[in-house]
Amino acid sequence: MTGNRDTIQRYSLAVISHLLLVVAWHFFVVLGDVPAFVMPSPLATLNSLFVPNYRWFDNTVATAVEIFGGYALAVAFGVGAALLFSWWRLLEMFSMPLLVSLNMIPKVALGPLIIVWFAYGIGPNIAMAFSIAFFPIVLTTARGLSEVEPDLLDLVRSLKGSRWQIFTKIQLPNALPYIFSGMKVAAILAVAGAIVGEFLGSDKGLGYLMLQVQVTLDTAAMFMAVILITLIGVFLYGLVLGLERLLVVQDARLK
Repeated sequence: MTGNRDTIQRYSLAVISHLLLVVAWHFFVVLGDVPAFVMPSPLATLNSLFVPNYRWFDNTVATAVEIFGGYALAVAFGVGAALLFSWWRLLEMFSMPLLVSLNMIPKVALGPLIIVWFAYGIGPNIAMAFSIAFFPIVLTTARGLSEVEPDLLDLVRSLKGSRWQIFTKIQLPNALPYIFSGMKVAAILAVAGAIVGEFLGSDKGLGYLMLQVQVTLDTAAMFMAVILITLIGVFLYGLVLGLERLLVVQDARLK
């Protein structure tokens, strides 16, 4: 009962804080007599959703596909690479410095090259989201897989445990908190990567739409696009939190 009460209280406070933000936004615009082209009211922002020329559904779906696609690839390849590093120490010593160097490259600088290589479309933006979200996952997962007591690993090896058994029974459960820590950071970065890709060159998506309405100073549509981008990111982050609660919290309770 206490846990349910705490959960209800947490979500209630979250909803209230967001509602207060909208109220503060409304009164700031109205009482401050802020011009609409500088900051629209919440109602004007909501009304922009009913402008058919902006194709909100198509652009939102395109951005969501880019974010979720790049994020899924980052999780799959990040965890896979970290697993290989834990199995072959020489591979980690060879590859990790290279990954660090590649991660230092500003991703915005890669944008024009990605467009040259893959042209315009959803694919290059998925690649941009992947390139930004990949490194936090591989770094935190590699650390989690290595944070295992050597004596425990030696014990399992002495009992003829296979490499896969060591991974599934010992390393993976121990690394889950680290993996989800990287996944939560990567969820935020994947959103940024997809939007940066749309800013640099795209023919659809919410970032692309923001560039189009910027010409006419339709800030209400720009605000609405930002809100929709935020909602996509919050939904992705919520999925990660739910999966973490399912796998990590329940596993800790069982122990």
